[in-house]
Amino acid sequence: MHYETITYEVSDDICVITLNRPDVMNALDTQMRAEITQAMRAGAAEARVVVMTGAGERAFCSGQDLGDRATAANLDLERVLRDEYEPMLKAIYECPVPTISAVNGAAAGAGANLALAADVVIATQSASFIQAFTRIGLIPDAGGSYYLPRQMGMAKAMGAALFADKISARQADDWGMIYEAVADDAFAGHWRKRAAHLAKGPTAAYHALKQAIRGSFDNSLDDQLALEAKLQGQCGKTRDFREGVVAFLEKRPAHYEGR
Repeated sequence: MHYETITYEVSDDICVITLNRPDVMNALDTQMRAEITQAMRAGAAEARVVVMTGAGERAFCSGQDLGDRATAANLDLERVLRDEYEPMLKAIYECPVPTISAVNGAAAGAGANLALAADVVIATQSASFIQAFTRIGLIPDAGGSYYLPRQMGMAKAMGAALFADKISARQADDWGMIYEAVADDAFAGHWRKRAAHLAKGPTAAYHALKQAIRGSFDNSLDDQLALEAKLQGQCGKTRDFREGVVAFLEKRPAHYEGR
């Protein structure tokens, strides 16, 4: 597929999706949302890890493009969220392989919550996150009301949403909002190293791991133990498990196939 608002690259089992509208700080318009949705689905089929990042040095994503004529012509925010954001966010959430947001700059509004939708968020130390919605009379959307309390806790999530303060990457790291903040000069090499690690790992186990951790929020202990047993049983039947055991016994690195 030809993309106009993003770039799409697959190499060494790593898919990199780059939001590519640097002139507007990679703001999300109707076309970009559709292209991210398609690219996430393609990446899940072609690679063993999918990375999202932004073009340029200023921003990962500045959120909704308020100058998007396709949206402004019929400003029905419920429709836009339901028909355009929801498929994009579900494509990320339901991706069977690990996903990484490599946040290279500002992530604001829907752009911040797009980043948080990935399994792992790695940011430059100069990056920032802001729930800018109340500044224009709105509430956090694009999954923000779901991810924030789960990743930061209720107190931090409520404050971040109400005050719309800029949260530095170091704060986000300290608060548990993201996985890690990395020195700017080491950032590109670091997230690529992280992606390469996942791309060579036991892909089926990663998929099951995501199901287990996400399921824990709604399960009782008994339900969670049952889910663990079911998923572990599935993992125990994979070639990767057999390879992992043999590699351990032979004292060598495992060579996982992702199945």
